[in-house]
Amino acid sequence: MSRSSFVRFFFITFFITTLLTGCSRDPNVRKQKFLESGNRYRDKGKFREAVIQYANAIQVDPRFAEAHYQLGETYLKLKDYNRAFVELSRTLDLVPDNYSAHLEMANLLVAARQLKDAQPHLDFLKSSQPDSADTHMAWGNFYAAQDNLGAALTEMQKGIAADPSRADSYLSLALLQLRAQLPDQAEINLKKATELGPKNMNAQLALGGFYQSHNRMAEAEQQFKRAIDVDPHDPAPRAAYTRLLMTEGKRAESEAFLRRTKQDLADDSEGYRMLGDFYFADGQLDKATEEYASLFSEHPKDLQVKKNYIQLLILKNRLDEAAKLNDEILKANAHDSEALVYRGQIRLRQNDAAGAVDSLQAALKEDPNNAVAHYHLGVALGMQNNEAQSESELRTAVGLHPDLTDAQRALAAIEIRHNDVDALTETAQQIVYGAPNSPDGYLLRAVAEMQRQKFSDAESDIHKAAEVAPASAAPYVQMGNLHQAQKQYPEAIKSYQQALDKDGNSTDALQGMMNTYIAQKQLDQAIAAARAQIAKQPANSGFYDLLGTALFQKKDYSGADAAFQKSIELDKNNSDALLKLAQVQTAEGSVSQALATYQRSIKDHPREISFYLLAGMLYESQHQYDQAKNMYQQALNIQPENPLASNNLAYIMLQQGGNVDVALAMAQTARRGMPDSPAAADTLGYAYFQKGVYQSAIDMFQESLRLSQKHGAADDATVHYHLALAYEKTKQTASARQQLEHVLKLDPNNADAKKVLSSLRSS
Repeated sequence: MSRSSFVRFFFITFFITTLLTGCSRDPNVRKQKFLESGNRYRDKGKFREAVIQYANAIQVDPRFAEAHYQLGETYLKLKDYNRAFVELSRTLDLVPDNYSAHLEMANLLVAARQLKDAQPHLDFLKSSQPDSADTHMAWGNFYAAQDNLGAALTEMQKGIAADPSRADSYLSLALLQLRAQLPDQAEINLKKATELGPKNMNAQLALGGFYQSHNRMAEAEQQFKRAIDVDPHDPAPRAAYTRLLMTEGKRAESEAFLRRTKQDLADDSEGYRMLGDFYFADGQLDKATEEYASLFSEHPKDLQVKKNYIQLLILKNRLDEAAKLNDEILKANAHDSEALVYRGQIRLRQNDAAGAVDSLQAALKEDPNNAVAHYHLGVALGMQNNEAQSESELRTAVGLHPDLTDAQRALAAIEIRHNDVDALTETAQQIVYGAPNSPDGYLLRAVAEMQRQKFSDAESDIHKAAEVAPASAAPYVQMGNLHQAQKQYPEAIKSYQQALDKDGNSTDALQGMMNTYIAQKQLDQAIAAARAQIAKQPANSGFYDLLGTALFQKKDYSGADAAFQKSIELDKNNSDALLKLAQVQTAEGSVSQALATYQRSIKDHPREISFYLLAGMLYESQHQYDQAKNMYQQALNIQPENPLASNNLAYIMLQQGGNVDVALAMAQTARRGMPDSPAAADTLGYAYFQKGVYQSAIDMFQESLRLSQKHGAADDATVHYHLALAYEKTKQTASARQQLEHVLKLDPNNADAKKVLSSLRSS
C-alpha cells in the first residue's frame, strides 16, 4: 500500500470510527436504542427484560416521557400497580396531554376505588376524546364503582357503539349485566366476546364461569376444554377446569388431570406447580409437602417453588428446614418481603413474639400493603399482650384483603374475648359474604347467636357449615359446644365424637368432650377419653397436654408430669406443656426441678417471655431476689413495657432499697398495662409512699383493696399494712391502728404490724 493510500485509509477509518463513537455517545441515540430494545422484549412477552431496557433509557434521559410511559405499561403487564402508577404519573408530569396515560391512571385509580382522584383523569378523557370507546368504557367502570349501574351500562353500550369490534368491551358489559341481574343479556355478550376474540382468554374463561355459576356443568366443562385448546400452554384455563371438577366432587379426576398438566407444562413454573397447589388447597398438606419437595429437587432455582415449599414446611412445623431455606433467600436478598414474612411466621411458631415483630415490621417497610404481614404482626402483638395494636394490625389486614379469613378469625377471637357480640356478628357476616363456601363465617355467626341464646339460629348456621365443608370436624365441634351450652351433655359428647371421627387429631374436639365430662364432675371419664384418643393418635402433642391438665386437676402429679414430658417430647415448641410441667413440679415440691425446666425452656425459647416471668416469680417465692430480678430484667429486655415484669421488678427494688425513681417509673408502666390489678395498684402506692407522696399512696392502696374485693380475691394483709403506714405518716393515727388490727386478724404472727401498732399505742 502506497503512503497516500495508507493515509487515505487511515483518515477514512478514523472518520468512520469517530462517527460511530460519536453516535454511541449521543444520549438521544442511546436512549432510543434502549427504548427499541425494550419494545422488542415487550412484544415477545419478556416483560422483566423490557423493564430493564426502559429503565436504562430513563437513566440516560430522566425526562424521556415515552420510556416512562412504556415502563408504566409494562409494570401493568406484571401487575405491579404501585410502580405502574409512579411511572404513569411521571409521564403526565412530562406530557400533561398524554391521553393513553390519563386512561391508564383513571382505570388504576377506579380499580383501587380512589374515585375522587380518578375524576380529573376522566374529565380529561371526556374533554380530549369524548367519542372514544376507551373514554366511554373508563366512565362505565367509574359509574360501576359508584354502584350506579344504569349509568355504567349506558356508557359501556356507547363504548361498543363507538367500536363494535372489541371483544373486551362486550366482556365488560356482560360482567356488569351480571351485577345488574341480567343473566340472559350477559350470556349473549359473553358469547359475542368469545366470537370477536377467540384467543381472548378472559372472555373464554368468563363464559365458562357463567355456565358453572348457573349449574350448567356440561357446557362449562366444554367451554373450559375449548379454552385449553385455544392456548394449551396457558395454565389459567387448566386451573379453571380443575376448579370445576372439584366443585363436582371429582377429586381423583382432578388429580389425574393435574398430573397430565405437570407433564404438558413441564417448562412453565405455574403449570408444574398446579398439582402441589391443588393438594394444598384441598387440605392434603402431607401430599403437598411431598410434591413440593420433589419440585424443589427438580427446580432448585425456581424461587416461587422454594417459597411455597418453605410455607408448607412452616405449616408442617418443620421449622429448622424452613429457616435454613428461608435464610438462603434472605442472604441473596435481605429485602425480600415474602421471606421476611416467612421468618416472622417461623419465629411465631417458635413462640418468639419479639423476633416475629421485628421481621414482620421489616417486611412491611419493604411492602406496606402486605396484608399477610399485617395479619401475622397482629398475631405477634397479641402474643405480647398488646391487644390494641394487635387489633389495629388485624383490621388493616382485613381492609387490604377482605378475603383473608385468618385475619377475620383472629379479629373474631378478640371479639369473643371481649364478648362483643355485635362486632362478632359483623365479622362473621363479612366472612360469609367473602367466602360463602368456607365454614368459618357460619360457625362464628353461630357463636354470636349462642351468646344471644338464639340456639335454633345457631344450629341452622352450624348445619350450613357442615354442608359447605362435609369433611371438616369444625361444624361438629361447634355443635358439641351448642349442646354443652344447653346442658345437653349426651348430645354434646356424641357431636364431639363425630368431630373426632372426621379428624382424629382435633384437639378442639377432644377438649370439648373432656370439658363436657368435667362439667358433670366426671373427671375420670375425661381422663379416659384423653387416653382413648391418644391410643388412636399417639403422636399428638396436644392430646398429652390435655391429659396432663386433667391429671393435674386430679392432683395426680406424677401422671401429669409424665404426660407433659411426653407432650414436650413430641413437640418441643409446645410452650403450654412446658409451663404446666414446671407448675406440676412446683406443686410436687420440686422447686429446683421446676426452675431447671424454666431454664431449659429459656435456652430453647430465648424470646418466650412467659418462662422468664414464671421463673422470676418462683425465685421470688424462694426469696432468691437477685435471681428473680435477673429474670424480670431479661423479660423487660425482650418486651420493655411488659406490665407484670415491671410490677414485680419494681416491688423487689422498693423492698430492697433500690432506686425509687426507677421503681416508680416501672410501677406506673405496670399500672397502665394492668389497670384492674390489685398488685399493680399496691406496687404504685408503695412507690409513692417511698417518694413521700403519702396521699397518692393512700389512694392507690385503697384502690388495690377495692379491686381485690371486686375480683373476689382474698383480703391481702400486706396491702392493709402498707395503708396503715401511709395513714401513720399523714397523722391519721386512728385509721392506722384500725388497719394494723385488721392485719393481725389476717396474719396474727406479723411482727412488723405488731411493732408499729405497739408504737402507736404508746404514743
